[in-house]
Parts: sequence; structure tokens; C-alpha cells
Amino acid sequence: MGDVGKRAAGQAAAELVEDGMRLGLGTGSTVAFFLDALVARGCDVAGVPTSEATAQRCRELGIELLDVATVDHLDLCVDGADELDDELSLVKGGGGALLREKVVASLAERFVVVATADKLVARLADSFPLPIEVVPFAVGPVTRTLESMGAEPQLRGGGDYLTDNGNAVIDARFPGGLDDPTVSDVRLAMVPGVVTSGLFIDLADTALLGDEQGSVEYLSAAR
Repeated sequence: MGDVGKRAAGQAAAELVEDGMRLGLGTGSTVAFFLDALVARGCDVAGVPTSEATAQRCRELGIELLDVATVDHLDLCVDGADELDDELSLVKGGGGALLREKVVASLAERFVVVATADKLVARLADSFPLPIEVVPFAVGPVTRTLESMGAEPQLRGGGDYLTDNGNAVIDARFPGGLDDPTVSDVRLAMVPGVVTSGLFIDLADTALLGDEQGSVEYLSAAR
């Protein structure tokens, strides 16, 4: 899906922002439209970026940046998703910022997902592989563990790709999707060498899904 849906979702998220808010600023092309919309509205805000790319874009736009080391609460986090289901469990990390995205989302009173309507799926990690951030030393053992779990893992960039944290990413497709994302999230977190997975469980409150007609569907988590 093209830029019309992304722009619509980003603009809808910007309408939720009030002057003085402290924001979590996500990563990706849909978030880029959100940042542009914030500036167009003249919002007086500051935020914690989830990647070096987002930090650089904020500097270009004149959005004040906060140091996560000094922040214990954010009013709102806005970030994208590679996939989401109807319970608002997410797969994130296609852009490689999954660890920082998860840290920032956990600090926010409200986490709003901006995406296009085609990102909504029945089962996670089938059509889009699940990113898993791994310390480089453990790539081999983690790959074998993923295979034993029925996944089809592939080391991103053949090992040349590293996150902003200096870690590798394994993209793991689970044919047929995950039976229970919550159980998978816990199981992956227990694998030695795994820093975090791109599963975001019980974090998102609302999803704004834009379509090619410029309409936005609002989904809320039932909890």
C-alpha cells in the first residue's frame, strides 16, 4: 500500500498530540509522515527517538529531543508496525530498531500504532518474518534453536547488518504463523543470546490504519 494510507495514519496520530507532551518517536516511513504532521501543526513537544534515523529527522525538523536516561514517563508513543492482529499484538523491527522501540513504548502512558490497512493479519510472523535481535556471539546457537521451534531463520544482511546497538538481527518466518504470540514472546526471551524479539504484546492501546482512499480505521485493544 502506498503513501496515501501512511500519510493519513500519520496525520491522524498527530491530531492526538497536545502542546507540552513528551513523546516516544518511532521509526519508519509512516512515522515520518507523523513527524511532518506534527511540525505542520506547530506542536510544542519533545520526544525520545527510537533510532538514529529518527533522531536525525527530528533535528532537521526542529523537534526537541529528550535523553531516555532522564525520562521515566512519556505521555504518548507513536510508532509503526510490520504486522498486527486484531488483539493489537505486533510484529516490529523491519527497520532494525526493535529494542529501542520496545524500551520507549514501555515508558509511554499510551502507545498508538500507525500503519496501513494491509498490515492487519490473522496470524503473526507468517507473511512477514519476525525480527529477533541477537548478540553476534550467539547467532549460531540462536539460529539452531529457532529451527527447532519450526522457524525458517535468516541472518539479516548475511551478518553484515548490525542494529544501532551493535547487535545482529535474525528474521524468522514461522510457516502458518504463531499459534500463541504471548507464549512465543516468553519462549524467545528465555533463549540465551536473544536481546529481544519483535513481538510487542500488551503494549499497543490503539491502531490507526490508513487506506488508499485516505480513510483511517481506529482499532482499540480489548483489555
